[in-house]
Amino acid sequence: MRPMTTRPAAAVRAARRRDRRVYLRAHPLLFALLAATRRRAVRRVGGVLLVHGAEPYRQALTRVPLDRAAVGTTGGAVRELSAGGLLFDQEGAGHRTTRRVVADGLGADGVERLRPVWREVLGRRLAPLAEGRDVDLVPLARELAGATVRALLGATGDPEAIARAAAEAAAAAVRDHLPGPRPPGTARAAAAATARLEALLARPDGRPESALGAVLAVAAVNTTVAALPRAAAWCADAGLWGEAADERLRPVLVGELLRVTAPSPLLPRVAAADADLGGCPVRKGDRLILVARHAARAHLQPPDARRPAPPAVAQLVFGAGSHACPGARLARAQLDDALAALAPYRPTVVRARVDRGAALPGWRSLTVRATADRRTPEHR
Repeated sequence: MRPMTTRPAAAVRAARRRDRRVYLRAHPLLFALLAATRRRAVRRVGGVLLVHGAEPYRQALTRVPLDRAAVGTTGGAVRELSAGGLLFDQEGAGHRTTRRVVADGLGADGVERLRPVWREVLGRRLAPLAEGRDVDLVPLARELAGATVRALLGATGDPEAIARAAAEAAAAAVRDHLPGPRPPGTARAAAAATARLEALLARPDGRPESALGAVLAVAAVNTTVAALPRAAAWCADAGLWGEAADERLRPVLVGELLRVTAPSPLLPRVAAADADLGGCPVRKGDRLILVARHAARAHLQPPDARRPAPPAVAQLVFGAGSHACPGARLARAQLDDALAALAPYRPTVVRARVDRGAALPGWRSLTVRATADRRTPEHR
């Protein structure tokens, strides 16, 4: 029998309260609506279906025909910002070829080739903790993500500039995904941000990176910058640094933290044909808002490395079936290394500010300070 966790309930409540701020400060009305409707696995609101339950969420991605290029979806936004022919909206042989290219770069061997890149950033950026100084984890996550993307794509741009451009492109385009009218100038702003990103992703020979490269950069940067600081805050507030330091428990904790933070909490999709979800009829053209946060029970079950959620539930934050995120392995590896590097310091959060304009719920700054004495003799 697995040992029961002895984590104080008050610490878990404090961690949950802090993490909820990234949702409630950025999109209070939207997340109030989602909270009010989550008791039903599928809820229709006009032409929109809010999908909260784990099984309907999985079915929506694996059994319901989806329009890859519809306006208001990830694929639609990508098509508007590029010439098309991308991972999100390709069909047939082209789609399979693109996925093979992605899988090669983000598979086990590809991730191991990239690992030294982000480990160097972690070592350098966290060194001030050993001197008793504070560290803001958001710039760290930004540089880590930008450096990884640059190495993955063989680009030449500055890592932090790549990360900023990817964040701007995503923030400008995300308004297209959310329910409600599109603010004026959204498409223009998103296109300009994407052009800046593509320029930064140019290769050493001067050739521009493919549109797929820009999409990968946007996804990798925004997921990392959202997830890594939030996961660290959970560890600090809920007293999870012991599990983070344990080689056996840390991989499980990584999965739990990604499940609970759900870096991409909503997946906007459009039905391409009539179907059924949890007994609720789906009509062609209906908009589906797949609530990954609720499907993965992030709102109900706090992270617990000793009693984790079933893998089939935890995996839902990365999609399902052919719509599963190809970067899941990379996200897990980066967070695993980040927690391993932070754990010896047992850092606590000293300042936190929500990023109200980010594409994904996250912190604008999250400053931590070491509580364990890891200083070198000259700094004691």
